[in-house]
Amino acid sequence: MNETAKRAHAAIDLAAVRANVRALRARAPRAELMAVVKSDGYGHGAVRCGRAAREAGASWLGTALPEEAFALREAGDTGRLMCWLWTPGGPWHRAIELDIDVSVSGLWSLHEVTAAARGFGRAARVQLKVDTGLGRNGCQPAHWPELIAAAAAAEAEGTIRVTGVWSHFACADEPGHPSIAAQLAAFEDALALSEAAGLRPEVRHIANTPALLTLPEAHYDLVRAGIGIYGISPAPEVGTSQELGLRPAMTLEASLASVKRVPGGHGVSYGHTYSTPGDTSLALVPLGYADGIPRHASGNGPVLVAGKWRTIAGRVAMDQFVVDLGGDTAHAGDPAVLFGPGDRGEPTAEDWARAAGTIGYEIVTRIGTRVPRVYVDSEMENHQADGADGDGDTALTGVPHD
Repeated sequence: MNETAKRAHAAIDLAAVRANVRALRARAPRAELMAVVKSDGYGHGAVRCGRAAREAGASWLGTALPEEAFALREAGDTGRLMCWLWTPGGPWHRAIELDIDVSVSGLWSLHEVTAAARGFGRAARVQLKVDTGLGRNGCQPAHWPELIAAAAAAEAEGTIRVTGVWSHFACADEPGHPSIAAQLAAFEDALALSEAAGLRPEVRHIANTPALLTLPEAHYDLVRAGIGIYGISPAPEVGTSQELGLRPAMTLEASLASVKRVPGGHGVSYGHTYSTPGDTSLALVPLGYADGIPRHASGNGPVLVAGKWRTIAGRVAMDQFVVDLGGDTAHAGDPAVLFGPGDRGEPTAEDWARAAGTIGYEIVTRIGTRVPRVYVDSEMENHQADGADGDGDTALTGVPHD
């Protein structure tokens, strides 16, 4: 482990990623699975997690930004790859050159990618997105006939190949929400119009992680697994990670920077929102909001220190926060585990989400670049412990984000 990782690190268990992909594939056995690795793999490392997902059977990877997709290609990924968040003047030529499926939500983007393909001499791989009710990107149903007609004409010309038709749910993490049935109906209408226009996409997809888990009727040809492949539940209403058979892949840990005795009535951190109730020991954890620790978890964020679950004492600062150890003993250099799978009694990212009034997605994706990602492979370690040979990366590597 490098010197920076001794202060704090996020250990990523690639075996957990593979196990989660296998578990999610089993939930949608008739569909292909796309592992979504946007935002550097939800903070876990897109390249390493993308490789692990491929090993477990993910036939697609997905990103939001073109640059994220390019980085995967540059790292050696050669499988099916899609990116969907484009703005005018985007790097269409590069996407076509690298055989990346691009999302088109309107005529402006269709015209740009078509022009790029004409200049490049190769058909662009295009997936048409329809807005079935989320209200973000995607073509409105009123304009869908015009878009698919233009796409069919471009396909006949040979400048594009329509490889997919897709959409995204607004409330799939709230099972039974009336918008779910309405969006499925709108998606079926869009698919029927596409077929009538002569389009024959390879994949039709609308299911994200919560829909994959709760809506088999939404699986179609492809399901997009995002937060689930990292072992985090998409919502309490869907179930906890444990209930869903998923294992959190990230463990966030720091080494205590100091431990000191203080008297009762001692103020702690900015604003003195916490004062010690009596003689006690205060432990300093060298992580703060600059590392992605939510400031709004001040006074609530859970941490495992000296074998016990404790909460942050006072405010989270930019680089550090404090926990009150009561009568317990700890020493500088001892571990403080903020979250992990929960095997050792430590909090989980879902516990932090509750403490901060947010969602598990935000907890892991906000962990910053000052915290190195180091990679473990518990599956390989178990094989080696059983006497098997292995050449995998089984130790902490101390390598920052890929």
